[in-house]
Amino acid sequence: MNKQHHYSLNITWTGNKGTGTSNYRAYERSHTISLANKIDILGTSDTAFNGDQTKHSPEDLFLASIAACHMLWYLYLCAEAGIVVTAYTDNAKGVMVQSSDGGGYFTEVTLYPAITLSDEGKVEKATALHHIAHKRCYIANSCNFPIYHQPTFKIQT
Repeated sequence: MNKQHHYSLNITWTGNKGTGTSNYRAYERSHTISLANKIDILGTSDTAFNGDQTKHSPEDLFLASIAACHMLWYLYLCAEAGIVVTAYTDNAKGVMVQSSDGGGYFTEVTLYPAITLSDEGKVEKATALHHIAHKRCYIANSCNFPIYHQPTFKIQT
């Protein structure tokens, strides 16, 4: 039996500079993403669309969701397989294409996890677990474009 998980949040636009959306440049794209008992996320649009470069865009958060979900699955699988990961960072990159009507879509994402292991003999198995993590990742399973993985490993000395 499949379990359902439900999620909810509140988004509040905070960018009315006094005249609302009277024209394209009259308002900010600022908004606040709020979830019960969690720190608010200050959001905006991408800077290409008049966003504030100091805040997170939906595209940023989407890429972060893909990378974080993969990482969490990967760490779980390593723990289950007896592979000790002592550090994990990812410099994920995504490509979005803007269509002629102004809309757009992601065409690919590449994850570049840099992983530190405690045992050099586990690198092959640790590499293979990326495939399983990808297959189990809830976010990756919701995407209609390829997600690539280019892991690198370092052995803790």
